[in-house]
Amino acid sequence: MNEMLLLVEVKDGIVDKKSLELMRGASALSKELGVAACAVVAGSDTAKPAEISASFGLDKVYRLDHPLLGGFQPDAWVSALEWLCRQVKPGVFLMSHSFVGKEVGPRLACRLKTNLTTDCLSLSVDPGDGLLVRTKPIYGGNAIAAVKCEGVPQMATIRKNAFEPMEEVQSQSAIIAMVPEIGEGAIRVKSLRTVEQEVVELDKANVVISGGRGIEEKEDFGMLEALAAAMSKTHGNVMIGCSRPVVDKCWMSSDRQVGLTGTIIAPDAYIAVGISGAIQHLVGMIRSKKIVAINTDPGCNIFKIADYGVVGDYRDIVPALVQKLEEQQ
Repeated sequence: MNEMLLLVEVKDGIVDKKSLELMRGASALSKELGVAACAVVAGSDTAKPAEISASFGLDKVYRLDHPLLGGFQPDAWVSALEWLCRQVKPGVFLMSHSFVGKEVGPRLACRLKTNLTTDCLSLSVDPGDGLLVRTKPIYGGNAIAAVKCEGVPQMATIRKNAFEPMEEVQSQSAIIAMVPEIGEGAIRVKSLRTVEQEVVELDKANVVISGGRGIEEKEDFGMLEALAAAMSKTHGNVMIGCSRPVVDKCWMSSDRQVGLTGTIIAPDAYIAVGISGAIQHLVGMIRSKKIVAINTDPGCNIFKIADYGVVGDYRDIVPALVQKLEEQQ
């Protein structure tokens, strides 16, 4: 049990950003635990993905190659990962809280008769017993719990943006090619077709402008859209987000929600309009490089963490900002 495994997802020849974040977190944890951090790449032709994954400074890359692992068949992947765990007996197995991790993680934990903690925001090591301390939201995001679980391997899925992405290094990790012992009988459910769904990816924006409970009318989000249009000319990808009360009113879809029960982001700039700063929201945007807050209440929490704060009515301030930006352009 001297290895930590992390499932790496490679798409279109590029390591997924969530996997790069997982590598960063795993590297730090492996040093605390005194174990090797090893990537796992699964698929039907994993030579190139494994080579790409080997350039991020991990100790090893396990390359699971099998025709049944082509695309993504959860049943086959679970069987292959179970087979790998039986071979190497890892002490820890980490995955991103992605579609793949959410499909594979619970089934694999059940097969291995261990515990899984999902949607973790951070991980640390208890020096007393060496167990992972997993921090995650509970009660619908109204509280944050620190959880420890017995069982080997210790398993967790990690929410995106929990860590900074890993950067490439010059040295290459050792690649170990393995052919898992799985058959057609492992697949009980087959995908008939894949439907592409467009979702708002706030975590890819350079600037996020969010409206909260203080926005009085749904139509007032038009002011934020005008501000986004003005800023996009000089600040790249600018997107509109919101806090949970806005989603509860059905003014915006849940994929635009920033916070503990929404998306955790770290843009270059975050502009909070009419947001008081509840802890559930702050968790989702506290890592923003610059935070600007606009609110009528000078004592609200958002001003405590903001780099720049404006006390006033957004209906006066936002149009003035738009006008100023347009004049400068």
